[in-house]
Amino acid sequence: MNMYVSNLSFQTTDDDLKNLFSQYGNVTSAKIINDRETGRSRGFGFVEMDVVTEGREAMEKLNGKEIEGRAMSVTIAKEREDRGKRSGFSGNKRW
Repeated sequence: MNMYVSNLSFQTTDDDLKNLFSQYGNVTSAKIINDRETGRSRGFGFVEMDVVTEGREAMEKLNGKEIEGRAMSVTIAKEREDRGKRSGFSGNKRW
């Protein structure tokens, strides 16, 4: 089960996220998403757990829980949609 975790403190690390969710079962991955340019946390991440029932329990118990002064949100992650090839140009092509 893949979960989207948002409204995290910018100091939260991958290990913090893994340790938090590990209370409810085996965490196969925990990743905080960082800004490409600054390397700073963007305040959200993803957690993957093997067993769906454990993931649902973690989601139920941790959704809205206050961590480091912020009430985090835990939901089922949506599949990333294909945004197609990205080019550096946007706007009307008038050639």
